Parts: sequence; structure tokens; C-alpha cells
Amino acid sequence: MTQQGKRPQRGAASGPRRAHPPKRPSGPARPPSEDQARRAALDVLRAVRADDAYANLVLPKLLRDRRITGRDAGLATELAYGACRARGLLDEVIAACCDRPLAKVEPQLLDALRLGAYQLLRTRIPAHAAVAATVDLVRNDLGSRVTGFANAVLRQVAERDEAAWLDKLAPAADEDPVGNLAAHTAHPRWIARAFADALGTTGDELAAALRADDSRPLVHLVARPGEVSAEELAAMTGGDPGPYSPYAVHLDAGSGDPGALDPVREKLAGVQDEGSQLCALALTRVPLEGGDEAWLDLCAGPGGKAALLGALVGISGGTLDAVEQTPHRAALVERITSGLPVKVRVADGRDPGLPADHYDRVLVDAPCTGLGALRRRPESRWRRQPSDVGDLTKLQRELLTSALGLVRPGGVVAYVVCSPHLSETEGVVAAVARKTGATVLDARPSFPDVPHLGEGPYVQLWPHRHGTDAMFCALLQR
Repeated sequence: MTQQGKRPQRGAASGPRRAHPPKRPSGPARPPSEDQARRAALDVLRAVRADDAYANLVLPKLLRDRRITGRDAGLATELAYGACRARGLLDEVIAACCDRPLAKVEPQLLDALRLGAYQLLRTRIPAHAAVAATVDLVRNDLGSRVTGFANAVLRQVAERDEAAWLDKLAPAADEDPVGNLAAHTAHPRWIARAFADALGTTGDELAAALRADDSRPLVHLVARPGEVSAEELAAMTGGDPGPYSPYAVHLDAGSGDPGALDPVREKLAGVQDEGSQLCALALTRVPLEGGDEAWLDLCAGPGGKAALLGALVGISGGTLDAVEQTPHRAALVERITSGLPVKVRVADGRDPGLPADHYDRVLVDAPCTGLGALRRRPESRWRRQPSDVGDLTKLQRELLTSALGLVRPGGVVAYVVCSPHLSETEGVVAAVARKTGATVLDARPSFPDVPHLGEGPYVQLWPHRHGTDAMFCALLQR
């Protein structure tokens, strides 16, 4: 669905009256009633919009700083992440209740309308409570001059439930099945199309893949090899060992800030999706002839895979070089890998100044659209644009080509992206393999006991199939 556009209405039924802002304040101002859960959620929406912030980074710190816990923290989390995730749908509905383009609505007011509309359409909060609480936030931030407008828009939103609004606004399933599914799962159509192309279907599995992005994911931890086992970490945290990675532990999505857990603070564990762990481990599972002591992470920031690889290579007496172009991200890598045989280098992975033909194993965890982690970064689906793909695929090809020049003959390179977009996955690998003559290996044996891996030679993980982010992994041998 478009974020701010309006679709022609189908059918004979007329829409609700459109709201317009009053010319004068509607009644005397009254002291606002501050709601700390909704206030926190609204502040997250504003940080995402105004500062290009990531909700999953802003909210935990905000909850800690304001000492919001328990049910209030749970409500703030549901509202903040949910409104970010459903923004396109919310904007369509708000636009249908407004007499002007959303671009003409004050950004702060639009943030509040999104928060209120989310409560009305996707929670069990009573309509009168959702409207009143949102209007209080508007009054607190913008004064009484626009409270009448906010009240009128939200009351019109409340005249239909989500299903009825979708019947009114979504394209017909028989005319545009991808667009219909995109609307019903609050995805931009181009992302739904990319998922359909990767899955090879516009049917039930596409619906399942898109719905998986709308669910709150479990928190995944990684136990540091040589320090603690997954079973021990599960006992420490109250979690459960993951089904596929020998180092994974799953925690309930409502278990609080994982960064505050003792094993994480003590560097016995880190926060890392199980699919990300599996892709890093796949690099280590390809049998090699000759030496196996020099490993390289060519795009190391923020450091999760570097920490896992550094711990593993350290057990056998080897070392890992970790390249990161951005100094502040390189500092993150240094912090997370301290105490491990990891040397962090600030350099561009396309030309890092490292010796050619030197490394036994190289990981290219390339920058990508991140379409595979939309459930963890709810705002990303509306932030990314189709135009981003071209620049990213060029960078990805250059990084993978660089890696193949740094690995020794007979060595292995793992190309990993958190995306199922075919241009970023199979397209990049095929182009670089043709150019360099590298052999594309069958990656599936490096993912033991993981089901539903398809025909190969690549591995594409999916939330709805594997409970992981939609990570892609290709293994190439020089």
C-alpha cells in the first residue's frame, strides 16, 4: 500500500465524513493526562520519523531511562513496534478520513494519529479510551488548536474495523493477489513482490511469509563457544536451546532488554538471530585442504558474527581479521570481540589493503536492504525503497569480488545477506562467479538438520519456515 496516497473507492457505499482542522480552538484547554506507555510509544515514532532512528534501539533505552516496566512497558512495546510495522495501512486509513493530503498534516500530529489509529484497528483497547488518550497527547504537545481535528479523524477511523477498512481500500485479490496480500499484511507492494519472486508463489506460502513479518519474534542469544554451552545459557536466562544452531538460545519476546542479562554483560553470550549464527557457522563447516588458521570477516560491524567466528578460530589457535569501514562501528566490533584473537581494521572491504591469496576462510556479510529482518526492524519496510537495490547490489558484487581475491586458492568464501531479494542473492553470486571463475558450492550440507532448504546450491532461510530471519547464504570456493 502507498504510505500517503489515496485509492479510488470501490462499490456504492459512501465513505465517512472527512475531518478538517478547526479554525479556532475547540473549547477551553484542560490539563493533559500523561500516559507514560503511550508517551514512550509516541516518542519512538517521532524518533523514527525525525531522526531515522531504529525503533528496536530507541525503545529499550527509553524504557530503561524512564523506568517503565511491567504492563506499561508491554503496552509501549506493542504500540511502538506495531505502529511502525503497520504505518502504510494506518496512513491509508487516516488519509481516507482527512480532507487534505497527509503531507499537509503536521508531522507531530500525524505521528499521534498513527498511534491512535493503531490502537483502534489492531488492539483491544476500547475506542473511547484510544481516542481520548491520543487527544490528550496531542493537546500536551501541540495545544488545543488541533485537538478537535485529531478527535474527528480518530472517531472516523473507529467507524470501521481493520477488515472493513481493508475491504474498502485494498486491491481486489482476483485482480492483484500480491497487492491484496501486501495490504492485508501491511507491506509495500514491491517488498511483497520480491518475496513472491524468491518463493516462486503468490499463494498460501507468500501469505505465510508476509504474516511472519507481522509477528513479534523471539529474542535469540548466541552462547560464546569455549565459554558456555547453549544448555548452560538457557539455564541462566530461563530460555530454551535453539533447534538448529548449537549455540542458540531462544527467549520469550516479552522477556525485557536482553542487553541487561548477566551472561550478555559478562560476554558469555550475545544477541544474535539463529539464522545469522547458522550462516557464520556454514563458513566453518566446509572441509579444506591445507592450513586453516587465517580467517577474515570483511564487513564486520557491528560484530556479532566476528565474535562467533573469533571464538571458534581461537579454539584451534587461529586468528580473525575483522574489517569495518566506519570508525564508530569498528569500535563496536573491538568492544564485542575483546579478549578474542581478533584484529579490527578500519578499511573499505572493497580495497582493504590486506594481502591477496592469504585467508583460508572469508565471510562477506554484505550491506543489504535488510528485507529479511523486517520483523525485528518494523520501520524498515517503509524506509527502504526499490531504488536502494541497484546501489546495494553494485556494492555487494564489489565486496564479494574483493573477498575472492583475498582468499587463498582452495579457500572458501561465504556470501551472506539478510534479504531474500533475488537481485541481492542469486543475482550477485551468479554475476561474480561468472566474472571470477569461482566455484559455487552446495551450501545445504553446511546447514545440518535444517529442513526445507530447497534445491540448492544456495540456502535461503525464512521466518515462517525456520523461525529465523530471512538470511541468504552462498558458499564459493576459489
